[in-house]
Amino acid sequence: MDTIVKSPQGKEVIIGDGRPTVLIGERINPFGKGPLKEAMKAGDMEPIRREALKQAEAGADILIVSVATFGIDEPTVFPRVVQTVKETVDLPICLESRNPEALEQALKLELGKPIISSVTGEEALLEKILPLVKRYGTALVAMASGGVGVPKLPQQRLEIARQILEQTAALGIPPEDILLDCLAESSAVNDKAVLTTLETLETVKKETGVNLVLGASNVSFGLPNRLAVNAVFLALAVRAGLNCAIVDAARMKPFILAADLLLGRDRLARRYTNYNRKIKLR
Repeated sequence: MDTIVKSPQGKEVIIGDGRPTVLIGERINPFGKGPLKEAMKAGDMEPIRREALKQAEAGADILIVSVATFGIDEPTVFPRVVQTVKETVDLPICLESRNPEALEQALKLELGKPIISSVTGEEALLEKILPLVKRYGTALVAMASGGVGVPKLPQQRLEIARQILEQTAALGIPPEDILLDCLAESSAVNDKAVLTTLETLETVKKETGVNLVLGASNVSFGLPNRLAVNAVFLALAVRAGLNCAIVDAARMKPFILAADLLLGRDRLARRYTNYNRKIKLR
């Protein structure tokens, strides 16, 4: 099953089993980034442009955009930031918002085929967001969570995923347009967290066949040398069925390429060697 998304300019990115792991660049958001947050509030789009270019040059396939934080008027700021990204790079856009008004203002900008991220299994949230997915023909990141904490067992996460897929199917949203987030938690507070995520990935892939996404850096919150933890986790997750990762592309691109290479997704090591050749030329 292939999930196809498109940039505003028409560039396609295909997410699917056996294909290269797709990287969603996570850096355009205000969390922990005071200067970026202040720029968003002030309407200064130059830092947004620089970050979009930096992630594109680092090898991100898709860029996620979020502005949701205290002090920012989402319906006003969100479409402005999205428009800036659209004008700066030729990459599909992932819209991270649960504000329907902000989402619709961004979707009116003719974004190709973007992704909306992310909904949980909460009925009230699904009722707000799913009609936008259907109306604008977007892809969707759906989280295997009911909204009240993270389910502890893989089977619980699978059941929520199934419920969301039933609701999207009822609206005529095809399964290939759904990316399921099986949820990654910090190993600093739960030493079995990654094992649960990996089992969930395998189970959800087997039972639903849809493509899978994760916010990969969650596993290392609170730990030293986070890069090492994230890199090993991503290799394990790709082996377990992960198709798409939300990451800092500049840090994680070489590790994802290495995982794809070792798992037989890079014929004659061309992607890995081409990437490293470009790095040496910079």
